[in-house]
Amino acid sequence: MPTIIGHHNITKDTQHWLTSPKRKELFGTLGITNIRTFVDPQNPKRVAVMMDVPDMDAMAAMMQSKAAADAMEFDGVVPESLVILVEEEG
Repeated sequence: MPTIIGHHNITKDTQHWLTSPKRKELFGTLGITNIRTFVDPQNPKRVAVMMDVPDMDAMAAMMQSKAAADAMEFDGVVPESLVILVEEEG
């Protein structure tokens, strides 16, 4: 199961983003587990999530959905800043 990191900027308060239930609501339906959050100490508007994703295709499709757009809006995610990195075995 690949581990991914998604990093992006936020427009809302960092505490709002950290405590939002939207990540678990959205990603939990896909069996995504071990969701961890990170905040840049130099710029608290730059954040990241790391998680284990059992089905990358399902996650990619979900990220294009209205539910994902609504969750990002609720959390204050700047969609055009989102970068997703996938763990590679090497």
